[in-house]
Amino acid sequence: MDHFEEAHDAFIKAHLRKRKGERKGRLARGHREAEKLFCRNVWWPVQGDFSGLHPEFEVLDWRGLSYYCDFAYMTPALKLIFEIKGFGPHVRDMDRQKYCNELNRETFLTAMGYQVVSFAYDDVAQRPELFITLLRLLLGRFLADSAAPDRLEHVAEREILRLTCLLARPVRPCDVTARLSLNHRTAIRHLESLCRKGRLTPITGRGGKHVVKYAMIPGAMLHL
Repeated sequence: MDHFEEAHDAFIKAHLRKRKGERKGRLARGHREAEKLFCRNVWWPVQGDFSGLHPEFEVLDWRGLSYYCDFAYMTPALKLIFEIKGFGPHVRDMDRQKYCNELNRETFLTAMGYQVVSFAYDDVAQRPELFITLLRLLLGRFLADSAAPDRLEHVAEREILRLTCLLARPVRPCDVTARLSLNHRTAIRHLESLCRKGRLTPITGRGGKHVVKYAMIPGAMLHL
């Protein structure tokens, strides 16, 4: 049994011991192939443990009815709901009422302070690399303040890439200093580091002597 299997087995058993009745039964019945693939292919490569993650998490919807999310991730900084959605039950086999209920439930959960994140089953099973990157970006947005010192540089560079995406244009050092509260020298250091890593490419101004901005290289957001 590999390390993931041991950790996953202990993770599920620990939650089963804490639960009774339908909450326990739902976990025993509901945590199956798709949920385990999410744990193995997406969550484990990013976090390396299951701290704060709750499988088959019960919430109430806007009608006061129980609904079990695939996962919830709970920390003092954020509340995330993760759903792994197969094409069949969530698209092909969904009628209008189920579609309305799903959208209403997601809106209600957002109003209750949760952020709902949906993953396509096919991507989780066959192409998890993108979701690994997206999950890192999402968690990094909220957890940057608690990052260990040796991770701070990586967090800053990730935020610069996120900023470049938001701006939808080449980023300038002044953008980084204004948006991320970094001084000019530190901003330049991170921008040059991203160039060396093949994430950004420098653009010079008139005359070609000085770099004035940095453009994102296609695929730069992958494999962060």
